This record gives sequence, C-alpha cells and structure tokens, in this order.
Amino acid sequence: MLRWAAIFFVIALVAAIFGFTGIAAGAASIAKILFFIFVVLFLLAIIGGTLLVKKK
Repeated sequence: MLRWAAIFFVIALVAAIFGFTGIAAGAASIAKILFFIFVVLFLLAIIGGTLLVKKK
C-alpha cells in the first residue's frame, strides 16, 4: 500500500510540473488517503504483534 501511495505521489509531482493542477490535486489526495490507511494498518499490526507476543 505504501508503494501505491508513493506512485500516486510521483504522478502528482509530474502532473504539477506539467501544469495539470486538477490531476495533481487528485493524485495527491489519493496518495494521502493511501498513506493514512497504511499508517493505521501498520499501527494495528504492531499492536496486534505485541499482544500476541505477550500472550505466549
């Protein structure tokens, strides 16, 4: 998921360089959403992993 966020970020940068502000804004917002989903899933995995280790 982090890979897709980075891809959309690069698309946003390229679109902004060439002046496609609408496409750049859309790609940047998709990248931001994907990044926050990644962060939430990452934190849940860390919390779940520590809970499993403490149970054993």
